[in-house]
Amino acid sequence: MEIKQIMTVGVVTVELDDKLSVVKEIFDHRKFHHLLAMEDGELIGIVSDRDLFKALSPNIGTSTESYKDTATLNKRVHQIMSHHPIVLREDATVDEAIDLFNSHDISCIPIVNERNSPIGIVSWRDILKSLRK
Repeated sequence: MEIKQIMTVGVVTVELDDKLSVVKEIFDHRKFHHLLAMEDGELIGIVSDRDLFKALSPNIGTSTESYKDTATLNKRVHQIMSHHPIVLREDATVDEAIDLFNSHDISCIPIVNERNSPIGIVSWRDILKSLRK
């Protein structure tokens, strides 16, 4: 089976200098766990919801929130993202994706076209769902 049959299309991207407040807003209103970090149309990195949670103060949104806590929302994407993402082409197989998940500590793989532009993303959850079909 080709990866393009199970990938999620319509990826959401952010720019390297976007504030974490933007990232938080996206994750708070969408049901996915990864954003692609772009610069000049090129895929540079990935930000996961885990990256965001590690970077933000746990006091945000609580009665003990302080100025220092909210200041963590002003950090930039490039400060917390994973650099140099591992990618696959749209004609790659699910087996190739499984091999990458097994050999690297990653939770998603951006899918790129022949111009290396992101066209989709696949997570290990997508692979598990495809095995149930």
